[in-house]
Parts: sequence; structure tokens; C-alpha cells
Amino acid sequence: MAVQDDAKSSSERKSGDGNEDLPIFNAENLQINVKSLYYSRTFLSIVGGVVAGIWGFTGLTGFVFYFLVMALTSLGLLAKANFSTGNYFDSWNRIALDGFFGGLMVCFLEYLVACSRLYSVPS
Repeated sequence: MAVQDDAKSSSERKSGDGNEDLPIFNAENLQINVKSLYYSRTFLSIVGGVVAGIWGFTGLTGFVFYFLVMALTSLGLLAKANFSTGNYFDSWNRIALDGFFGGLMVCFLEYLVACSRLYSVPS
């Protein structure tokens, strides 16, 4: 869990000028959570690229397939976090958008590998 629980009450954590409480993040836990997020996105990008190559998705269909895989990944990660991203990440954008375009390049490369292995003509 990225948010660190304190034994202090919320009134003791407030500053003297009346500002709202801000959650205290444990940097090590946040880093571990973000790392596992990137690993899962990269793995599913590889799987999505291979599947798209095997099924022969080209052009716009391949991009739509990648975006569908990433949307399902984001939904699965949100469900894993019990739809409360504030406890595990500093913002909901971490789950929804981080690693999206990096995964697109991995997916494209795996697509090329799968297509070249499946549809190459032996000489």
C-alpha cells in the first residue's frame, strides 16, 4: 500500500493554517506499485502483439485491438486495487495512462516478429 498509515489522528496532522489533510505516501511502496504496473503493461503488450500478429490484424484493426487490450488492462488493475487508486498510486492517471505509448512500441515489435515467423515463405 502506498499510503502510510499513522497512529496520529487527523486533527494532529493538520497544519496550523487550516489546510486540508494531504495523504502521506511511502515512496518505496509507490515505486514498487508503479514498477508492477509497468511490468504488467509490458507483458500484456507482448501478448497483445503476438495475438494480433497471429490473428493477422493490420492497420486500424491492430491499433483498435491494442487499445482494447490496454483498456482491459486498466480495468483489471483498477479492479485489483478495489477501485481506490488513492491507496496505491498518487493519481488515477498512473493506472489509466502510464506506459501506454511505450507498450504500443513493444506491441508493434512483437506483432512484426509474429507476422514474420508465421507468414514468411521458406526458401
